Amino acid sequence: MGIRAENFKMVGKLGVIAAGMFLFGYGLVPIYKHICEITGINVLAVGEKEVPGGAKVGTNSQVDTSRIITVEFDANAHGPWKFKPAVNSVQVHPGELATVMYEFQNTQNRRMSAQAIPSYAPREAASHFNKVECFCFRQYTLDPGEKKQWPVAFVIDPKLSKDVTTITLSYTFFEVGSSTAQAPSEGKPS
Repeated sequence: MGIRAENFKMVGKLGVIAAGMFLFGYGLVPIYKHICEITGINVLAVGEKEVPGGAKVGTNSQVDTSRIITVEFDANAHGPWKFKPAVNSVQVHPGELATVMYEFQNTQNRRMSAQAIPSYAPREAASHFNKVECFCFRQYTLDPGEKKQWPVAFVIDPKLSKDVTTITLSYTFFEVGSSTAQAPSEGKPS
């Protein structure tokens, strides 16, 4: 076998390896989502799964004024940008609609697309934390230096255990590589 034939054989093997790597990369998102659903890590609230593009407010929307729940907000940015809640915590009654703004700034010198993934503590709070509006529902693209504020409007289901007095809503904001929708305009929802 000549050197030329060996080179063609090597190029073929490298082509198969490159195609395999591409297919593995393409399949990572569904694999990640499936693992998160199985383990319960970074899952969306049950209401978010039921309604495409948004969450459904629980059927019992009466406000329970006998209870106060402290909701703490956390922001984690995986990349060179600024991401934080406008306030560290709020106190709400179960069934009461509350809105909190998150601030994001692209500090890079290039355009970037990103998305936030929520997680909840304690874990049982996830199925009782119903987001009516949230920037985590979509991916957004921001230009270099662009700064935006995004709302999270939520209702805590009154059926949440009375033992739970504090809920931590944590977002991890990470860059994504696909084309995305434009960021919503600044300010509170209309």
